[in-house]
Amino acid sequence: MQDLNVTLIQVDQVWEDKKANFNKYEAFFSQLNETDLVILPEMFHTGFSMSVEFLAEDWENSEGLSFLKKWSAKLNSAIYTSLIILENAKCYNRGVFVYPNGNVKHYDKRKSFCLGGEDKFYTAGNTEAIVEWKGWKINLQICYDLRFPELIRNRVENDSAAYDLLVYVANWPERRIAHWEALLCARAIENQCYVVGVNRVGVDGKNLIYSGGSIAVSPMGEQLANLKNHQEDFKNCSLSKSDLQEIRTQLPFLKDR
Repeated sequence: MQDLNVTLIQVDQVWEDKKANFNKYEAFFSQLNETDLVILPEMFHTGFSMSVEFLAEDWENSEGLSFLKKWSAKLNSAIYTSLIILENAKCYNRGVFVYPNGNVKHYDKRKSFCLGGEDKFYTAGNTEAIVEWKGWKINLQICYDLRFPELIRNRVENDSAAYDLLVYVANWPERRIAHWEALLCARAIENQCYVVGVNRVGVDGKNLIYSGGSIAVSPMGEQLANLKNHQEDFKNCSLSKSDLQEIRTQLPFLKDR
């Protein structure tokens, strides 16, 4: 059983400026030592923008994806985040799980944030995405998905849980940050899994304020790592597979579903 070393990176995304955001991430990446998985906020190099006409990138020729592949290989670590992708004349808020060997698994955000107009510019996905990495099964999620527990209901398949870790990348405004923390803890407890949520800080182009609140939560709902509000920062956290298995053995709630 291998523990999973996860790095949460919380940044003040520069509004719709890909180059400036690349520079920010490179400064953080250069400080990292050994880690298995690096998690960045939603729409990592643009911010949560509806300007798809000049920010969307072709899936087969994505500048953002190339950047992530380069750094995943350099760090010998997987990276998860989302970006704006154009494919078959449709735009997606697409989560990408990038492996060090260059392979990519993707997840298209299923719940569009209608309050912010996301449904008018992006096509919603309709498929769950659970990837495997270092012996862990990881369920990929994006921001507003957090409010819909039916999307990620854990279950027992072939005598084991469908997934071990639930990851949310987000641009979640400060005015609803209490919801963010409460829901992340709830998702961990009800699904008997680790949960990691990575949010941005700063002010975006629509003058929305983001306080961060990036955290890692244990299957018992305890915070294992949290980043300071309103500060760019990163933090490493080790997730224990043996602890997870012990909890599921002592409290076999998933089998009752």
